[in-house]
Amino acid sequence: MKDSRLSVFRFLSASPTARMSQSIDLGFGRSAAIWSNAHDRMSYQRPDGHTFSLYLSGGAGTRRLDGPDARGRPGVLCIMPQGHSSEWEITDFFEFVHLYVPDDQMRRMFAETFDRDARLMALPEVTFADAPALALRLRQMTEAILAGGHLLAEEAMTQAIHDLFVDPRYGGMRARAISGGLAPHVRRRTLDYIEAHLGETIRLQDLADIGQLSAFHFQRMFRASFGVSPHGWVAHRRVERAKSMLSGMEPIAQIASACGFSSQSHLTRAFKLGTGLTPSAYRQRQ
Repeated sequence: MKDSRLSVFRFLSASPTARMSQSIDLGFGRSAAIWSNAHDRMSYQRPDGHTFSLYLSGGAGTRRLDGPDARGRPGVLCIMPQGHSSEWEITDFFEFVHLYVPDDQMRRMFAETFDRDARLMALPEVTFADAPALALRLRQMTEAILAGGHLLAEEAMTQAIHDLFVDPRYGGMRARAISGGLAPHVRRRTLDYIEAHLGETIRLQDLADIGQLSAFHFQRMFRASFGVSPHGWVAHRRVERAKSMLSGMEPIAQIASACGFSSQSHLTRAFKLGTGLTPSAYRQRQ
């Protein structure tokens, strides 16, 4: 049965008083938005996806009803992990920025950044914390939203997630034994193979042969280790290579071929899904 849980974005969108001023699509289900609210009571019941929140202005009239006896203020950080319910009361106007990341993309970014098994990711629940490094990144995200700067927004998002996991308070980086998944040397060889063959057809069985596994077992173990399917990983890497090549002068049709897309229209569809822009629009914004 399909999961019917709503994201924090959807909960806020249903509020009669919350207002979204601007937003940006970061691709692969990731996004960010600037909100304001006042005189409201919000209940997030087991939300889908992970939400990072930074208070931009106001907040003294905001408190969490099911959490610590504290109130918000400009510059404080909240993290609402997937599935963690919370109740909030808002009595005065305040403005805040939200970064939304689906669970599979959070795990993929964790695995890609730290070369760790995606199951080692542990996202903490945080309410009204002082976290200067993360606050800086979310302020950069706010600037990017206001300027429509997709590249800056992506950089801010990537750095925010890195800063979260390296922070000793929120790192979740403690090594622990896990069963299943791909062995470290198989993970490295698999990713090396993908990078070397992005311009070609990559078949599941070719990847499975690297670990001497059946295609079925490889697919399950890959998802366990990286948080996304092999197809999802390859699609992301192809879009990332296309983004890099768009800084040059090659025709977009040639870039599509070099990145493993069957046609320029295929690249355009995948690129827009991954970045929110067409390749032409992305090139113009560089």
